[in-house]
Amino acid sequence: MAQISENKVVTITYDLSVTDDNQEKVLVESAEADAPMVFLFGQSGLPEEFERQLDGKQAGDSFTFSLTPEQAYGEYDDQAVVDIPKNVFEIDGQVDQEMLQVGNFLPMADNQGHHMQGKVVEIGADSVKMDFNHPLAGMVMHFDGKVAEVREATQEELDHGHVHGEGGHEDH
Repeated sequence: MAQISENKVVTITYDLSVTDDNQEKVLVESAEADAPMVFLFGQSGLPEEFERQLDGKQAGDSFTFSLTPEQAYGEYDDQAVVDIPKNVFEIDGQVDQEMLQVGNFLPMADNQGHHMQGKVVEIGADSVKMDFNHPLAGMVMHFDGKVAEVREATQEELDHGHVHGEGGHEDH
């Protein structure tokens, strides 16, 4: 039976909880059997410690582990909350009110062309406050799940650095 290791395609189901401000666990995401998480081990872009915890496991194995902010997406950074002139959001001189709503995540690019997701925090008269922290920054993450499948990656998947087919790149 295949074990999780570099360049294997891994399918897992899990519940992800975070510790809230009251030190209580709150479920924030589930990957169920009908929509599991599928990734190319070693090239997933997931936190290194997440992959380290799964290394060597095989189909049928369960896992339970927690990641601190340092092991995951870092501490919350107040510097990543910025005011952006409202005219940046104009398309043909108009602001798209449907798009520009508090709580929405918007794809943005900085002046070096780096793409990132920003969350609309506040909309002012002339500017929009955006939060570019990862949504899970500053949080302790608790994973409780099971390995559903481990298989060899195809050459094409290795060349492209991501999974194809079921649960993979074409599904998104």
